[in-house]
Amino acid sequence: MNRLTDYGIVLLTALATEGGSGLPARELAARTALPLPTVVKLLKLLGRAGLLVSHRGTKGGYSLARPAREVSMAEVIEALEGPLGITECHVPESCEHESLCPTRPNWMKVNRVLHDALERLTLEEMTRVTAPREPEPAFAGSGMPALPTAARSVVR
Repeated sequence: MNRLTDYGIVLLTALATEGGSGLPARELAARTALPLPTVVKLLKLLGRAGLLVSHRGTKGGYSLARPAREVSMAEVIEALEGPLGITECHVPESCEHESLCPTRPNWMKVNRVLHDALERLTLEEMTRVTAPREPEPAFAGSGMPALPTAARSVVR
């Protein structure tokens, strides 16, 4: 996923937390600390993809076209990047080795699992703040003692 897509998700989550009221591009740029030209570019792309609605007038701005619970992350990423996949195997005839590739069926499985997971994850869920999980010890199951928490953050 590229940085522009990441910024697009940040913008959409900012709009989702507004509860339906529109926000102008300048306000979105200020709230997200993103450059205004980038925000304007993303708002246009997301609008063309049908994810946003623009409102004119003094109380104008942008709002979500549908409730955040109805917008999947797969839909958002595809709107900004095109078809979703780790490899190009999901695009027919995109690789000259496609007919001979022994790993293509497995990459197709990986791409399908990724797409399905992102299809189930909604924009509404992306707005929820969750506590970071404690990482698994680097040596778990190896018979070696786990590093203390403070040491684990240094080892990463």
